Amino acid sequence: MLELLSFISYLITLYTYIVIAVVIVSWLMAFGVINAYNPMVRSIWQALNAVTEPLLAPIRNIMPNLGGIDISPVILLLACYFIQSVLLPNIAKAVA
Repeated sequence: MLELLSFISYLITLYTYIVIAVVIVSWLMAFGVINAYNPMVRSIWQALNAVTEPLLAPIRNIMPNLGGIDISPVILLLACYFIQSVLLPNIAKAVA
């Protein structure tokens, strides 16, 4: 069971890196550093969105409109860190 919890922790770490990559790519596209019409960039962007949007969209629906500021990735990262640092260790203590 502990191996499963460490694997889940690893997946959460990987997902946080993906969320950070989405934020960086969106900034680069917004400031015109990378071309959004490039097929390679577009395929990377669609793949990253396919992975992150199922969790970011409900957060965006709950959050109030802040204009051009999107803090949903920050909330998602905080939730991932909470799961990793609070829930998984407590589950591991309960199992062991």
